[in-house]
Amino acid sequence: MTATGTTLVIGATGTTGSRTAAALLAAGHRVSAASRRATPLPGARAVRFDWYDPAGFGAALAGADRVYLVPPVGDPDPAAVMLPFLRQARAAGVRRAVLLGSSAVPEGGPGVGAVHRALPGLFDQWAVLRPSWFMQNFTGTHAHARSIRDEGVVLSATGTGRIGFVDADDIAAVAARALTDDRAPGTDLVLTGPETLGYDDIAAVVSEVTGRPVVHRRLTYAQMRDRLAASVPREFAAMLAGMDRAIAEGAEDRTTDTVQRLTGRPPRGFREVAERELSRAGVARARTDH
Repeated sequence: MTATGTTLVIGATGTTGSRTAAALLAAGHRVSAASRRATPLPGARAVRFDWYDPAGFGAALAGADRVYLVPPVGDPDPAAVMLPFLRQARAAGVRRAVLLGSSAVPEGGPGVGAVHRALPGLFDQWAVLRPSWFMQNFTGTHAHARSIRDEGVVLSATGTGRIGFVDADDIAAVAARALTDDRAPGTDLVLTGPETLGYDDIAAVVSEVTGRPVVHRRLTYAQMRDRLAASVPREFAAMLAGMDRAIAEGAEDRTTDTVQRLTGRPPRGFREVAERELSRAGVARARTDH
């Protein structure tokens, strides 16, 4: 990667933002780490950032010439807050923007798809990362991970549908290249792992890695929507449940070579990530000396 100015990483305490900031810092790049609490990150400039507080945009953008964009979580219309920020970023001297989107949302689609459509008109240097579902959904703080830990169950409306689950570390590695290579990709990049798996497969791997029984409980679209609506706005819950239904119909049954092409190494498989992260969390199968 080439030397750069400063990258503003929005969501620098989140799943992909923290890893992207770490990858950039490890490669010797300057980082402004943005979060709502301006959480310190060794080697980075900590800045406060809230999508719903435009008064803080200027301070966050100070000195930045590129930005990693993580949309506001749970907002069904992120363009309403993101596009004013992006116009201000361009005026402040940001030349390159890399947006975290979703494999399930194409350009012009709902939610972040509207930001995707606008990005090329705002920046000459840009990319949209469209990762498949995160492997960390089953190992971190996501609802799936919590239900696995608390109840030994993972709930979805995906049926037997298969997904090219992707490691967040691989997303971050691609993000770092897209932010710092001489030429920005100038396109959208669908990111997957090396294979497609159903939720039954995920439950089986987690069971094997942790030594605790985990099952996939299949819900209907309506059951999933109503369950999600207990914790997120109903419109957003309906969109998420609709994504599960699309998976059941085969929408995510694919793999790509994007991680290999941009990073020079193959993407990590779910078993490797589960063994790494579940062991890290202290829930892997105990080994007893005899």
